[in-house]
Amino acid sequence: MKYSPSALLAWSRTHEGKKLIRYTATSAITTIVSLGAVSALYGFRWISSVIAATLAGNVVGVVPAYQLNRRWTWGKRGRSEFRREVAPFLAVTVIGIAFSQLGAWWAKHEVNTHHWGHLANTGLVAAANLLSFAIFWVLKLVIFNRIFKVDPLKMMDEHLLVEEAGTA
Repeated sequence: MKYSPSALLAWSRTHEGKKLIRYTATSAITTIVSLGAVSALYGFRWISSVIAATLAGNVVGVVPAYQLNRRWTWGKRGRSEFRREVAPFLAVTVIGIAFSQLGAWWAKHEVNTHHWGHLANTGLVAAANLLSFAIFWVLKLVIFNRIFKVDPLKMMDEHLLVEEAGTA
């Protein structure tokens, strides 16, 4: 398989390429939301506990993450199916948040062990949170691909309509 820039560009125009690009953009957006919330909550001392600030900040990003992934990345419309979409999404999200709590626990240990300034501590808490979620990124892609499964014929029709519109 060629990995030239033109091959990568061609792949990015396929349905799978577009979906991965949208998933990556969604992840970036929701990471910024969660990371911003964690940093603000802990950094401005609205929540002084590393663990509580990490939990609260990550919960802030759950709704935008679900909506962006469901609607934009996987193109699902209409009512969400609780058992097939919402529950599995929340389960994976809770696992990710629980893992981020392990990162927060480690960051709390480092904050208490070293006597750095609050800005450095905030950076450490944010970095631990970011690293925790980075580990789950690929796993979530695989799982969400199954949760928000769209009919393959519908995807092909959508792709063909987009191509036809581009050549018209």
